[in-house]
Amino acid sequence: MLNIGSNINEVRVDGSLKALQRDLSAFLGFRLTAAEISIHGLDAVKNGRLDCRRTSEIKTILSDFPFRYSTHAPNPLNLMGLDFPELHRNVLYASLEFSHAIDAKCMAYHPGRYLEEEKFGIRGPAYLTLQEKQDLLGHEAEILKEAADAFPGVIIAMENARPYLHHSPYCYAELPEELAKQIRRINRSNVLMTLDFGHLNLSARYYNLDAVAEIKAVAPFIVHCHVHDNFGRSVYYTEKTQTHQIPFGKGDSHMPVGWGAIPFHDLFAEFINEYNGLLICELRSRYFEQTGEAAENLATILQKQGVLLSR
Repeated sequence: MLNIGSNINEVRVDGSLKALQRDLSAFLGFRLTAAEISIHGLDAVKNGRLDCRRTSEIKTILSDFPFRYSTHAPNPLNLMGLDFPELHRNVLYASLEFSHAIDAKCMAYHPGRYLEEEKFGIRGPAYLTLQEKQDLLGHEAEILKEAADAFPGVIIAMENARPYLHHSPYCYAELPEELAKQIRRINRSNVLMTLDFGHLNLSARYYNLDAVAEIKAVAPFIVHCHVHDNFGRSVYYTEKTQTHQIPFGKGDSHMPVGWGAIPFHDLFAEFINEYNGLLICELRSRYFEQTGEAAENLATILQKQGVLLSR
């Protein structure tokens, strides 16, 4: 049986353990059976090192609830970054150490970016030669091989990325097949893929891809899912305000399932019968009150496909 859960949103909890307890209690009311813990949202890693006392406090709270847990590594982590590369490696290892400590079997990880989002405002698109890109891919792969070997009990689930107008392709993982190539290059049983449905929908429209065909190509690697909805229109990095984007069907909305235009039934049909991971409704904080609706909408789609759910 599969577990449906949601994310502990880092903006909403903002380092507060009381907020963590509040959200987990609400998840029980929403009839969820899983939760994704934002490592950066709870200040578990500080300056590249695991905060052991903080981790112990978090672990105590988590043990009071019956959920299956996954984690999400800090979003700015970039193993292709040229600034402070050792620090980014340390953040990766500390995040895996945290995941192991709370018995999370899977950690969502944002693959390396040729140009990190934080630098979009001071640089134009990343113009790299093919060899420069290959060197960065190789660098990321070597670090992930070592990390996977060091933490064999935690799956590093590499997440497909969203595109941005003007700055794409800033990340190879905007294209699921390219992400699959990197996973093959790493060649570790515990380095697999997080399928982000919202990001896939944006990439399919931006790059004119067949989303069903993309999933078919990467299905053997899918071990974790972020399930949320949008209308498929990409934005510039400067477009941040949801109330300005939603009227025009723009952006990485992270809305509840069923609120946008993603053909979930067709996409799930390509892999769900062989899937054994968590299904995380990764919603923006503004949709917290609709978390239960998102889970129910997802459950309805899956039950029509004969999927058994833990409830």
